[in-house]
Amino acid sequence: MITQTTLDKFLDTLASGAPTPGGGSAAAVIGAMGAALISMVCNVTLGKKGLESAAAEMRAVCGESERLRVRLTAMIAEDIAAFDELMNAYRLPKASDTEKALRSAAIQKSLVGATNTPLECARACAQVIGISRRAAEAGYAGVISDAGVGVLAAQTALRSAALNVQINAPLLEDRGFAAAAIGEIEQLLESGGRESEAVFALVRARLG
Repeated sequence: MITQTTLDKFLDTLASGAPTPGGGSAAAVIGAMGAALISMVCNVTLGKKGLESAAAEMRAVCGESERLRVRLTAMIAEDIAAFDELMNAYRLPKASDTEKALRSAAIQKSLVGATNTPLECARACAQVIGISRRAAEAGYAGVISDAGVGVLAAQTALRSAALNVQINAPLLEDRGFAAAAIGEIEQLLESGGRESEAVFALVRARLG
């Protein structure tokens, strides 16, 4: 199980010539790290005297960030599975017309998964960006920089996942699905970029 490996082993495999894990899995890892940092800001804030009024908000944000961390962590393996399925489809025999048709159908089916998986990753990262503002506004000042790192990680992960949508969607024969995926990812990039910059500015203002 990829999520049970050590960080060193994961990075070694990422750096190797193996096709997986790749950029999609890396995006999920980065997004999960962003969510974990938001959780950390909340958990530290919950332990500070004088910030009791923020406790309910921090618990709510932490519940969301932990849900997203779990989801993004699962996407590490999901991305590997989606890409491996696509590669296996490309390896199918194509000697006869029947084999060619079966191979083409398998490739198209796999491309849907290879497009959906990073799209779901981008959606989750956009949610991390959304809750990061609440952590940045109410979090303990001593760890507020970590809220900034968290939102930047989530934004990087969103943009990274978007690239994987953009490389696979043009290959889809279902142009309606492809257009919808590209349209949604463009919206996520626009709104996520705007919100992450606003949160980053908020963090910098709190840092003085």
